[in-house]
Amino acid sequence: MTAAFVVLFFAVVTWWIWIAPLQNRNWRPEVAVVPRAIIDGDRVRITGVRNFDYRSRNDFTVRYEEREISLSHLKAIDFFVSYWSEGLVGHTFLSFIFDNAPPLTISIETRPEVGEGFDPIASMFKQFELIYVVGDERDLVRVRTNYRKETVYLYRLNASDIDAPRLLLVYLDRINELAERPEWYHLLSNSCTINIVRYTNAAGRVGRFDIRHLFNGLIDSYLYHSGRVDTTLPFDELRRRSLINEAAQASDDAPDFSQRIRASLPTIPH
Repeated sequence: MTAAFVVLFFAVVTWWIWIAPLQNRNWRPEVAVVPRAIIDGDRVRITGVRNFDYRSRNDFTVRYEEREISLSHLKAIDFFVSYWSEGLVGHTFLSFIFDNAPPLTISIETRPEVGEGFDPIASMFKQFELIYVVGDERDLVRVRTNYRKETVYLYRLNASDIDAPRLLLVYLDRINELAERPEWYHLLSNSCTINIVRYTNAAGRVGRFDIRHLFNGLIDSYLYHSGRVDTTLPFDELRRRSLINEAAQASDDAPDFSQRIRASLPTIPH
């Protein structure tokens, strides 16, 4: 019986190891298209940029676009923290801010199939593929604030040790890798905040691991106390003024949505 158990155990382990992520499944439309980036020096052309037109959470017009950007016109990075329910765990994503083009938002997410929803425990057991959703803020931010009714905070990063164009290139390289070779999402090792930290390290970030990288519902506290956001205000005041739900809901699908959600944010220190 002992020998049979050992054989069965190793058979299961072998089966588990060989479960491979796939590119072709019956994906939900929000994650059906994998973006790609064509990099030509300073110029980058990105396909599969999501820009859905929402009427409700589950009623929308599917629209994917191409977008061209210039790395030399990248001037800032904004950091979003979104909560289904405020606590120790949330979702984090970045917007790259240009002086000649709309913000480009990139969100590291699970890639659920039709009928699936996110399960944090299941995500550690090869249940969801990984996707980097590249999109317009009127999609990726507004769907959270206006339709999913999540609580969303927006912070401007001011970390001088991060090379913003280099960080974007790291993201784009990973996007192209995933387009060729899918990967599993993993809550503790291949998820939104863990990868943001990993990529900012590659772009010059100086700092050690912090438990708030895992408990990312507290990540804005980490950003504040490490000096990576505006510290001229007390943290509680900064957080209060960084809540963008009211501005996003008032702006809805306005063409200047990105400007409106930033209108009441604290002035960025120079």
